[in-house]
Amino acid sequence: MENLISLVNKIQRACTALGDHGESSALPTLWDSLPAIAVVGGQSSGKSSVLESVVGKDFLPRGSGIVTRRPLVLQLHKIGDGTREYAEFLHLPRKRFTDFAAVRKEIQDETDRETGRTKQISSVPIHLSIYSPNVVNLTLIDLPGLTKVAVEGQPDSIVQDIENMVRSFIEKPNCIILAISPANQDLATSDAIKISREVDPSGERTFGVLTKIDLMDKGTDAVDILEGKSYKLKFPWVGVVNRSQADINKNVDMIAARRREREYFSNTPEYRHMTHRMGSEHLAKMLSKHLEQVIKSRIPGIQSLIQKTILELETELSRLGKPIAADAGGKLHSIMEICRLFDQIFKDHLDGVRPGGEKVYSVFDNHLPAALKRLQFDKQLSMDNIRKLVTEADGYQPHLVAPEQGYRRLIESSLITIRGPAEASVDAVHSILKDLVHKSVSETVELKQYPALRVEVTNAAIGSLDRMREGSRKATLQLVDMETSYLTVDFFRKLPQDVEKGGNPTHSIFDRYNDSYLRRIGSNVLSYVNMVCASLRNSIPKSIVYCQVREAKRSLLDHFFTELGTMDKKRLSALLNEDPAVMERRSAISKRLELYRAAQSEIDAVAWSK
Repeated sequence: MENLISLVNKIQRACTALGDHGESSALPTLWDSLPAIAVVGGQSSGKSSVLESVVGKDFLPRGSGIVTRRPLVLQLHKIGDGTREYAEFLHLPRKRFTDFAAVRKEIQDETDRETGRTKQISSVPIHLSIYSPNVVNLTLIDLPGLTKVAVEGQPDSIVQDIENMVRSFIEKPNCIILAISPANQDLATSDAIKISREVDPSGERTFGVLTKIDLMDKGTDAVDILEGKSYKLKFPWVGVVNRSQADINKNVDMIAARRREREYFSNTPEYRHMTHRMGSEHLAKMLSKHLEQVIKSRIPGIQSLIQKTILELETELSRLGKPIAADAGGKLHSIMEICRLFDQIFKDHLDGVRPGGEKVYSVFDNHLPAALKRLQFDKQLSMDNIRKLVTEADGYQPHLVAPEQGYRRLIESSLITIRGPAEASVDAVHSILKDLVHKSVSETVELKQYPALRVEVTNAAIGSLDRMREGSRKATLQLVDMETSYLTVDFFRKLPQDVEKGGNPTHSIFDRYNDSYLRRIGSNVLSYVNMVCASLRNSIPKSIVYCQVREAKRSLLDHFFTELGTMDKKRLSALLNEDPAVMERRSAISKRLELYRAAQSEIDAVAWSK
């Protein structure tokens, strides 16, 4: 029994140290699954005296009003006879208290640190472990006393706040309720019984403790209550006789107090027949035995929760990535591996494994053709502009057969406008590739660990895209310029010839520039320009894909890799300067995983030994 409860105490302490307890999470945790005993009672019900009797030491603050203003998680550990008693607080690791007056003062001081020197309350628990040969292995949670009215210095909500806090502990199905009620008050008005009945109406989890039996009016007794006739619980009521205030003032020790308690029940006729199940010593043993039974019954559920949580923690730890390598070679390898993962995600977007690459095709299939259609060739091929360019091209010598120079100037002035859509297509694809870089960076889980590396990879990738855009712009505009620098002669050879337009000696040379003739020139030029547009509509995408998309897939981080090869350990370390939040998260997950694995091993061992 002692080993099993000690194991639970150990796991609870570890859970608390890691923040793995119900107060910090809405999800079921190992802490929630472990049984514990919560001590509930109204103010001045004798709650503190019962705890001190169980422990056998004076260690709790005393006074009027609300004395317990924070939950006190009290873990009792039985040690060998002759060993000196001591206490430890979780918030003061490795500091042992052998003076229990100092323990009382530290409880008061730690309460004040959280709430200030006021009468406010806090749900943040204080964790105290006491090691003594005079205790049984047990975990008790001392909760603030329930009250009915707020006193001076307390908010009006204090009554409801305390009740909500108490309820948050005792409504958990694994919580055993120790309901403290004073015998010198009507049980019907007991705060502890009232709230216990609300959360445990069948009394399956409630132990009733009756205090101040020795202070009842003469001629009255608590037999009906202790025998379960007034209010029946599943478990027998336990009566206790605490030290009086006079005993406390005289520093009557607990050993003597326990002896006087036994004498009271054995010497009082009304209670003599039930002496064997009365008193604080019996209460502690009964609770310890019951706690052992509850723990044993919960082992399968605890094992299941631990296994499930271990799998979740391993998955989370894998997502957070491995810790940073110490040597320069290991750091370089880690960086290269992360960059490779990023590069593959980027390629997946372009290749259709992930979404985004289809936007590049949309530029070629929708935006470029639409932009070419919007080009206003009418301006270049207006009658006035045709006449102007043809006559200017003739100079002092009118053309003899066809206005070749006029044709060239008209074609060049029209084709030059295609540079705009060509450049716009280059920029549009560049913008899409940049967006895919940012998207790939955000999807590379490993980069989230290292903000500095994330920035460097992003900048390196964008820098490469910028260089590729310049190369693509140059190549794509060269395609347009090629069309203006060398015309397709066969197109014009295949045009129908008109002798009249070539010249007739019977007409004036100025008849060559009549509207019909100029319209024929404009029509021919427009047909040629449309042919070139159709050709460029196919060749511009090829140039862009070759210079930008293909090159990005092939060498997006090549410049960065070259630079990495020249970096020393210090610079590599700077790139792997992990986000502190991620480091803390990984450390916390690792510790929690270690806790759960240890708990799994120890609980499995206990389960197999049953």
